[in-house]
Amino acid sequence: MTMTAETDVLIIGSGFAGLGMGIRMRQAGLEDFVILEQADGVGGTWRDNHYPGVACDVPSHLYSFSFEPNPNWSRLFAEQQEILRYLNHCADKYGVRSHIRFRSAVSSAVFDEQQGRWQVTTEGGRVYHARAVVSACGGLSRPSYPDIPGIERFRGKTFHTARWDHDYVLDGKSVAVIGTGASAIQVVPSIVGRVKRLELFQRTPAWVLPKPDTRIGSQQKRRFARYPWLQLLIRRCIYLLLESRAVGFTGLLPSMQKRSEKRAREYLAAQVHDPALRARLTPNYRIGCKRLLIANDYYAALQRDNATVVTEGIREIRERGIVTCDGQEHALDAIVFATGFQAAEYMAPFAVTGRDGRDLDAVWRDGAEAYLGSTVAGFPNFFLITGPNTGLGHNSMVFMIESQIRYVMEALRTMRERGLCWVEVKRRVQAAYNKRMHERLSRTVWATGGCVSWYRTKTGKNTTLWPGFTFEFRWRTRRFDVESYLQTGERSVSERARALAASVRPAPSAPAEDRAHA
Repeated sequence: MTMTAETDVLIIGSGFAGLGMGIRMRQAGLEDFVILEQADGVGGTWRDNHYPGVACDVPSHLYSFSFEPNPNWSRLFAEQQEILRYLNHCADKYGVRSHIRFRSAVSSAVFDEQQGRWQVTTEGGRVYHARAVVSACGGLSRPSYPDIPGIERFRGKTFHTARWDHDYVLDGKSVAVIGTGASAIQVVPSIVGRVKRLELFQRTPAWVLPKPDTRIGSQQKRRFARYPWLQLLIRRCIYLLLESRAVGFTGLLPSMQKRSEKRAREYLAAQVHDPALRARLTPNYRIGCKRLLIANDYYAALQRDNATVVTEGIREIRERGIVTCDGQEHALDAIVFATGFQAAEYMAPFAVTGRDGRDLDAVWRDGAEAYLGSTVAGFPNFFLITGPNTGLGHNSMVFMIESQIRYVMEALRTMRERGLCWVEVKRRVQAAYNKRMHERLSRTVWATGGCVSWYRTKTGKNTTLWPGFTFEFRWRTRRFDVESYLQTGERSVSERARALAASVRPAPSAPAEDRAHA
């Protein structure tokens, strides 16, 4: 028998976005909400990514909720387990864990225009009816695998960094790492000392800068606990320092890019003494076009006797290894895919059907678009957190997440105060917003830097990044601009539902239970 439940707001996901949304609702005195989580614990990205060496590349004091500073961070750049503990702490401290339904992966969400409600079904068959849905699934939730012929033929071990198999023993094995992005520069130094041989298959070298990491001592922690303003000051300084990168990335000050490239080249030259290896590790595109990486041990790991950087393209994968385009076969015991996530090819993480039967994946066929990365025309009361074009290449995503949470909270408040059943962004408003945003993106390093990155779709459309400063996004989402939305009152919906009920007449021969469901 299908189990059904009613709730006012349904939140999907329990990472930073989902937990933050739930916490803000409780702080506003709103208790009628449910959080659906597909796994058996909170944490999202920081629960799923537990590969060796995983850590955040944004300083801990900034990569945390503004309302819940943590004076006990052990390092300037926190590792995965510590961030996961922080998120569990927030779930417990703010009392949202009781609102979470674990092991509840969503299979579909359908908008009922007559009732003005969303019907959300989980893979277990449970059905939830909600006035509003907040998708907090995140953009880094679907691992991306390379399209390599023969990938299924390999008889050794394969896994993605986001699905790391800790039961598999790497010690003494010949291991390939495919990819040179953010996960690779953390994995490679962490496993190179354990494996017999490590081969890094590099398609494009990354720009790398030293990581200014440091351990935070007990005395400093006590100061942060005693003087919260001190940690707040450090948080704001970190924010301004990272925000300054946008000046170069957005094309406002090209000379800043040149200075950063000079610094990165000097770091590479100081770390890698072999001219041939240094040449292979030197990017041929502008810094910032692909994600800028920070590491202190990456270059040293690649110079170990058991490490090799392979720049030949991969032709195919065979039963025992990888064959490169020069015909050489690399015998392997395991292949690690450090190939990131399906972020630019934005798709709904489950089937979403809006007004008039609109399918969200079909609407996004030519590239995902939303208004303020938060709402989509044709999908009333469906809100996104970390939706299209809210990603960053220079600062903390938690800042963007909190901005969107405030926008959604303002939308819910406006609906309550005005007696609105649903709101839906106007199509022309969404179109004008995206036209202007992509005009701005066309002038940034992400479009002009001469690289192919995961920020852009296969057709070249950037569906991932915000084109400017984060404080501009915070300003634009400071209030809910209801004038940009179609508005439907509760009375209109009730009248439409009564009219529909009056027009339905069950057949005389229908069983009683069928008439009850008509």
